[in-house]
Amino acid sequence: MIYCLEDDEGIRDIEVYTLRSTGYGAEGFADGKSFFEAIKNNPPQLVILDIMLPGEDGLDILKRLKTGAATRDIPVIMATAKGSEYDKIKGLDLGADDYLAKPFGMMEMVSRVRAVLRRTIPYAEMHVLTAGELSMNLDEHRVYIGGETISLTLKEYEMLRTMMEHPGIVFTRDQLLTDIWGMYYDGETRTVDVHMRTLRQKLGDCGNQIETVRGVGYRMVAKV
Repeated sequence: MIYCLEDDEGIRDIEVYTLRSTGYGAEGFADGKSFFEAIKNNPPQLVILDIMLPGEDGLDILKRLKTGAATRDIPVIMATAKGSEYDKIKGLDLGADDYLAKPFGMMEMVSRVRAVLRRTIPYAEMHVLTAGELSMNLDEHRVYIGGETISLTLKEYEMLRTMMEHPGIVFTRDQLLTDIWGMYYDGETRTVDVHMRTLRQKLGDCGNQIETVRGVGYRMVAKV
């Protein structure tokens, strides 16, 4: 789960939408009060924190995060005004892991989120893939929806794993055949469609996160 602390509703909504559509769980907050209330019940994996906020500003919130025993290890990406060298340096000195200079593109944001998570998430946690309520524990070789185990065949599991490891990326039917059935598999691409249909059925509502790209193949998106 990624928290976006941004008082501009339009920016906040597009940040949350972009993160969800690329496979991350995300929630937005307009101020420090609601943000810290949420952290008590569900600490995030990462925070995108705007500096210019009403009331308690971003630097003060960053300081609280980095001095709190339960929150100091949460990685933070600061959103700073373009050209604000002081805010950038101050944020990094206080323990921010990276920064984004406004205005920034959404794909740049996603790229920085992925880079920070690779650097900061403990190795064991990297063995769990998530997309909305759907999660996959690679060590246990199990798939869960809201904590409930979902039984999949080996091929279904490998198809889902391939897409969850690369959210937003379109996989052609030929790619899936090659990667999962082996490059010498002589079946038709219809095989992929049949397995994908049963996989979606088993995933229930989460099956909607597997999007068909007409004439191309399939990709994993987060349910918004």
